Amino acid sequence: MKKIILVCLVAMSVNVFAQKELKEGVMTMKMNMSSDNEQMNAQLAMIGDMAMTTYFKGNKSRSEMKNPMAGETTTIVDNDSKKILALINNPMLGKKYTKTEVKTSDEDAKKLTVTANGKTKTIVGYVCKGYDIEGTNEGVEVKMTMYMTEKIKAPTQNSAMLGDRLKGYPMYMIMNMTQGGMPMKITMEVTELKEEKVADSKFEMTIPEGYESMVPPKPAKID
Repeated sequence: MKKIILVCLVAMSVNVFAQKELKEGVMTMKMNMSSDNEQMNAQLAMIGDMAMTTYFKGNKSRSEMKNPMAGETTTIVDNDSKKILALINNPMLGKKYTKTEVKTSDEDAKKLTVTANGKTKTIVGYVCKGYDIEGTNEGVEVKMTMYMTEKIKAPTQNSAMLGDRLKGYPMYMIMNMTQGGMPMKITMEVTELKEEKVADSKFEMTIPEGYESMVPPKPAKID
């Protein structure tokens, strides 16, 4: 009986911790890509599952992903300065970066619809609400299902894209998209979450040496 009570107490304490609001910490997310197209699916299978580590603190987040085939990708979202910095170190492309503003126009908002689907999913102890998102983003047809929790206070690229229509942090996401006429499915799930201090240097927006812009410079005007 004592062992049963101890197990129950441990389970309750884990659940209480999991439901607490977090504004600073580190999480690990697993990502898998697949396709109904055999040729594309074979290429995606070569890449395999990818792990992403996200550091978050206040209105800032940093996501790091490494893969032998895809290389390294780091994305920093700063909602204070309204900037997103993406660093890509790819075997084919080399070292590239993009730096964009966090903004959503009314025209962009109309291209995506957000609907609560009434479903829930528990991820690492957090009860998450389901939302369906459909539309186009930068010319790509997108259909997503996200399971969000408002207990995790961290910005993401998705929150920047969808504005106030989608509150919280996506702990589980399924994205179906068509690119180049080929269907692709991306599944992402948070597998570990830790509350810990994160250094401000993680969110530094300075572009590292050796990285070149992915956006080619505009040609100079000749009068």
